[in-house]
Amino acid sequence: MNLRHKIDKRLFHVISEVSHSMGLETYAVGGMVRDILLGRSNKDFDFVTIGNGLALAEACANVLQVKKVTYYKNYGTAAFHYRGNDVEFVGARKESYRPESRNPEVVPGTLRDDQLRRDFTINAMAIDLHPDRFGDLIDPFDGLIDLEKKLIQTPTDPEVTFSDDPLRMMRAVRFAAQLEFEILPDCLAAITRNAERLGIISQERITTELNKIILSKKPSIGFKLLFDTQLLHQFFPEMVKLQGVSKREGFAHKDNFYHTLEVLDNVAESSNDLWLRWSAILHDIAKPPTKRFEAGIGWTFHGHEDLGARMTPKIFERLKLPLDTTMKFVQKLVQLHLRPIALTKSEVSDSALRRLLFDAGDDIDALMVLCKADITSKNELKVKKYLKNYEHVIEKLVALEEKDRVRNFQPPVSGELIMKTFGLNPCAKVGVIKNAIKDAILDGVIENNDDQAFQYMLKLGSDMGLERC
Repeated sequence: MNLRHKIDKRLFHVISEVSHSMGLETYAVGGMVRDILLGRSNKDFDFVTIGNGLALAEACANVLQVKKVTYYKNYGTAAFHYRGNDVEFVGARKESYRPESRNPEVVPGTLRDDQLRRDFTINAMAIDLHPDRFGDLIDPFDGLIDLEKKLIQTPTDPEVTFSDDPLRMMRAVRFAAQLEFEILPDCLAAITRNAERLGIISQERITTELNKIILSKKPSIGFKLLFDTQLLHQFFPEMVKLQGVSKREGFAHKDNFYHTLEVLDNVAESSNDLWLRWSAILHDIAKPPTKRFEAGIGWTFHGHEDLGARMTPKIFERLKLPLDTTMKFVQKLVQLHLRPIALTKSEVSDSALRRLLFDAGDDIDALMVLCKADITSKNELKVKKYLKNYEHVIEKLVALEEKDRVRNFQPPVSGELIMKTFGLNPCAKVGVIKNAIKDAILDGVIENNDDQAFQYMLKLGSDMGLERC
């Protein structure tokens, strides 16, 4: 097969001409070749040369007028940015591994040696850039066939492949999720046998792959594979504990692991926001430690939203996720995720809606996406009923926000004004008055404006025996 028409771009022609002038054989390799064949976009361009990859990178950069080349001499690689793409060059190499490390010992090798070290057959194809063979596909392990059959397998013994570099197990799951491919049974079995080897991989690298799985079109594919192969057990035990159903006295609860995956998939249909998807993953994370059985009632999970919110920072820290506003966003949604759903089950008051708007602030829209995704049941009539009520709640939220402006509002009366009006120094009474004004606005006792808030402040002060200065 020849892919000349797929790589008919200046970058490829320049690399072809420069490498030929230097007497080098150079090939496009890896995921770029896979994505070219799949028609997927890819901004990571990898090239292997039989010889000095550093010298080739520098020569190509000069022709392309690229000013900065980054060299990684220990690994024999060099890289630069070109027209929004990351371009990397490396000399063909052979690799050998020590049991305690995923960092290989590297020696120069042939193209076949380089293809053998690749993780999967679909990533082990190369495109020849020699002017006489420009665009020829080199596929020693039938990666093209696996692409057509949507299969993931290793070019060599999977036991060796995954033991040498355990991160490849996460990558196998990631590709299965992203491409919706099947991992062959012998590879799955090898992943399960080597799952504990994931312990030699840094959490940062594991989480990078995990986030890519979460961002796939249907994340449940990846999570089911992570669970079935025991990979999830190595770094996310809290999620593993969600799995299972308890039965007692005729009562049973849903499997919260698979429910969580259903919610995650529902969110994924509506949003590509990684952190909104993380809120779906963590929304019920505290159900196992809060599970109780109450006679005549069944299984309860009281307070799981509060405990889940407290667990969120610890999980983020362990998984090396950012402990900034993104964590606070996820924590808030975990904390609030029951509130909108509760409002769909009964006649909702304006006061409850105002308080939800106030507590959620600018994250109200994301919260409503999560809560809509959380409406899952095998009873279609029940789901249809809740979704109808849910839409009614959204309509009322929109109307109330337009009328009362309570999203992220600050009480019209400040602490300074309260102290000045009643001649107070900073004290508890100031906070009591300010909170009472806020509650009056949220409960609809007064409107959210300066005049009504000021008059209400005077009444509160009078009731507390305070005199206006």
